[in-house]
Amino acid sequence: MGDLEMRAAVAEDIPAIVGMLADDPLGAQRESPDDLTPYRAAWERLSADPNQRLVVAVRDGRVVGTLQLTIVPGLSRRGATRSIIEGVRVHADERGSGLGTRFIEWAIEESRRENCQLVQLTSDHTRTDAHRFYERLGFVASHVGFKLPL
Repeated sequence: MGDLEMRAAVAEDIPAIVGMLADDPLGAQRESPDDLTPYRAAWERLSADPNQRLVVAVRDGRVVGTLQLTIVPGLSRRGATRSIIEGVRVHADERGSGLGTRFIEWAIEESRRENCQLVQLTSDHTRTDAHRFYERLGFVASHVGFKLPL
């Protein structure tokens, strides 16, 4: 396998990112790779926000992974800054290669550079393999998450 580069996503990466977001049973229900208009608008908002990091992994000129890291200043925990990891995806033919681990390690190190005191993430309750993966990396399932579609 060729060298892996992790870098900020650019607009040209949007089709590959959306393709990975849609490439699983949950994503297939909520993503729409045929219409990239809302994703381009979201990328513009993300790019303009200094607390957002939309990152891709590129191997041999091809986007093979993505994640979003959000830095959140707060008052709780004595004014702690935390980070939130979201949208972690690894291309199907890269799964098991260690890319997911490298991505999460990158996000943790970036969080440290931003002086975060806590890294958090959520994972759909049906993603049991992902839960084992995060637990292997030291994450603890300490909370119950709730969502309200608007």
